[in-house]
Amino acid sequence: MAHICHITALDDGRIKVYARLTEAQLRNELHPEDGVFIAESPKVIRVAMEAGYRAESLLCEERHIEGDAKDIIARCGDIDVYTGTREMLAQLTGYTLTRGVLAAMKRPQLPAVEQVCSNARRLCIIQGVCDATNTGAIFRSAAALGIDGILLTRDSSDPLNRRSVRVSMGSVFLVPWTWADSSEEVRAFGFKTVAMALTDKSIPLDAPVLQLEERLALVMGTEGDGLPREVIEGADYTVRIPMHHGVDSLNVAAASAVAFWELRKR
Repeated sequence: MAHICHITALDDGRIKVYARLTEAQLRNELHPEDGVFIAESPKVIRVAMEAGYRAESLLCEERHIEGDAKDIIARCGDIDVYTGTREMLAQLTGYTLTRGVLAAMKRPQLPAVEQVCSNARRLCIIQGVCDATNTGAIFRSAAALGIDGILLTRDSSDPLNRRSVRVSMGSVFLVPWTWADSSEEVRAFGFKTVAMALTDKSIPLDAPVLQLEERLALVMGTEGDGLPREVIEGADYTVRIPMHHGVDSLNVAAASAVAFWELRKR
């Protein structure tokens, strides 16, 4: 049975995970398997639990203990549920809880690149995308449009960043993912790489040759600068989305959704 703990002081050491730890501290970079991440809102927390993630503790407004968080608390078993007034929790976290419930969840042990690639036909490689909102949106589109797995280069935003988790609506828990040293790693598993970039050699996204490929890995670049030159030059295909009115590019999250749909498994 859960332990309901009423918070009366903002400096209570038991709740520092919700207030004073940075994303890097939550991740515990030296030992990431020991780290935690924050999931926000009952819907997202339920998606995480259905995917096998374990809550270490909960933080919620008092009114949600018998409301939106009731079923979550019942499923979590013997954990601490910290609670307080809406105003106190806003002071604690630095923002008003939009759905009234936060969970500190155990970070998973990530699969190897080989495991993500082994049974996949369509992958996304996130190359240096450092905006957490865009990362979360890419994951949401990937889950919705049938992408089998995601690899991220190590200069990309963490998918378990609080904002990424929230923007993805929990989709970060549904698509297998892991870190990769480069986009070239997928070649060992029979993938052709598709660099999304504007160059003189770019072919349109709907080029028939792309549909003939059994295994494709779409490489999405960072906001602003796009993909590094060496990644573009090393790709099997360089692809652009045909556009109108002189618009030359889309936000990376929007571009990923278009590309995922067009190059989906038929």
